Amino acid sequence: MATPSTARTVRPLDGLRLQACGPPAPGAELVREHLRLLGAPANEANEAPSEHLALGGDGFDDVTAEVTWGESNGLTDEATAQAATGIMAVHGRRDGSPRGLAVDYAATATGVLTVQGLLAGLLAQARGGQVKQVRTSVQRAGLLAVSQYLAAAGADEGEAVSAARGGPPFTAADGTVFELETLDPGAWAAFWRALDAPEDALRAGWRPFQFRYATACAPFPQVLHDTVRASAWERIRYAAGASGAEVCPLRSLTERAAEHDGAPPWTLTSHEATYAPKPCSGRPLEGLTVLEAGRRIQAPLTAHLLGLLGAEVIRVEPPGGDPLRGMPPACSGISARWLALNRGKKAVEVDIKSASGRQRLREMAAAADVFLHNWAPGKAAQLGLDREDLAAGNPALVYAYTSGWADRLTDAPMGTDFMVQARTGVGEAARPADEPPAPSLMTLLDVLGGLLGAEAVLAGLVLRERTGRGVHVDSSLLGAADVLTAPALRQAAAGTWARKPAGFRRPLPTADGWIAPSDSCAAAAAAYDLSGLPTDDALSQLRTHGLTAAAVTTDLAALHHDPRFSGSISRDAHGAPTVPDPWSF
Repeated sequence: MATPSTARTVRPLDGLRLQACGPPAPGAELVREHLRLLGAPANEANEAPSEHLALGGDGFDDVTAEVTWGESNGLTDEATAQAATGIMAVHGRRDGSPRGLAVDYAATATGVLTVQGLLAGLLAQARGGQVKQVRTSVQRAGLLAVSQYLAAAGADEGEAVSAARGGPPFTAADGTVFELETLDPGAWAAFWRALDAPEDALRAGWRPFQFRYATACAPFPQVLHDTVRASAWERIRYAAGASGAEVCPLRSLTERAAEHDGAPPWTLTSHEATYAPKPCSGRPLEGLTVLEAGRRIQAPLTAHLLGLLGAEVIRVEPPGGDPLRGMPPACSGISARWLALNRGKKAVEVDIKSASGRQRLREMAAAADVFLHNWAPGKAAQLGLDREDLAAGNPALVYAYTSGWADRLTDAPMGTDFMVQARTGVGEAARPADEPPAPSLMTLLDVLGGLLGAEAVLAGLVLRERTGRGVHVDSSLLGAADVLTAPALRQAAAGTWARKPAGFRRPLPTADGWIAPSDSCAAAAAAYDLSGLPTDDALSQLRTHGLTAAAVTTDLAALHHDPRFSGSISRDAHGAPTVPDPWSF
């Protein structure tokens, strides 16, 4: 392999170029755009989205990427991929039946995974490795997106709360539709008491509301919806402000387009350092150490992906350990959802509230390659653990912050998944015209934000390898929202965007389940009455008329035995279901 250039670079991929050939590939437009932002434009003769992509130049051998819909039969487009991998089932829980997302979520995730694979291949080459090709698929991306829900479905015990239909958003007396957020049961109770909600209802509603991140539904009492429908919006805002809860009106995609600043989904800032490269003898990140101080989904998923690429991940947990380890349902006494994001990581308990704990974390960061956190805005500086503090002991550190808003909006509410969906128009874009706008209770942005966080860290590692400089990396849920809705945002800015038509990606019922026609066949398939046929017969009938469709997965626990995913889903040492790595090198 040629030795990569040691010339000073501003962006990680300056001097490299992307070449593409073959039929259109899922997520390829995103791949082209992200690689361009990182410094590698596509050759002018290769502008069409393509299945085979090659990234190289400036001393790097080509790393090729092959992207497909899936390794199994029946996955031919976004609709069939959402149906088969369980995305429709999870997104539809709030409404009581499977429903497709009106945005191309699985293909978007696939595009980010493809960029990750290409960056990992370049990083391996720069460290003396021999990675030449990466393969990924929408099937693998879809399974990764539902991996926490799949793990819970296959656990030893049931959910701690009902998984019945129901949930936010709420509607005020004047018609204002809004999302409510608080992580504090005291603030939840105070908010509802300020609106004179019944005590038994607010008590019964807390656990479903708290667990909606895990279950993708929140069947709290109807009287809570009735309470806000009888309340003026100003009274609701006052109740939120007085209680410590937060409310956010749902905004349209047109409103988001009007304020969009055009910023990329991540930023990379390099700093002077001296870096001694570490050789690679196996997986792309083997020999590198990631120190993760993450919580919930976004940062832990970022670190999980880096671990799958070979990094040693050391997770910083509070004294007594991460309380989410005990979140039901469990496998062998450990939360199945927690395992989906954190299996294989080492754990160290550190009290970052104490001076000695903070000093210990600084010492650990001095020996790490990446420090990753998703603390609340300003907390790192308050603790003396921001980039400048840790760079003092390790100037070549890649310091990564995965946040909610990336300080891009001055009036931003709490930076959680559902609030970001509400504020950025995702709740409108994700549903067709005959459904009222509402954030999905599937954690769309937490997962996509975790994927973008890993993409950004890999870009930072490549930049460090090529320049010897330390790198500060920022990514956010806001960036994830803009990536997910990018095509619609461009149309909204031009005044040409319209919501997807009524019934878009809504599955058709059969005698024993549901089927989802491909987008191109949906109108023709809807003309057939399949409700009296078993699913297999309904699919066969559509095939005889030249129409493609896929059976909708409704029980995630059954994916383990689904012939479409034969051998893909296994179990870890605790008995929790695991999905396949998203790439093959």
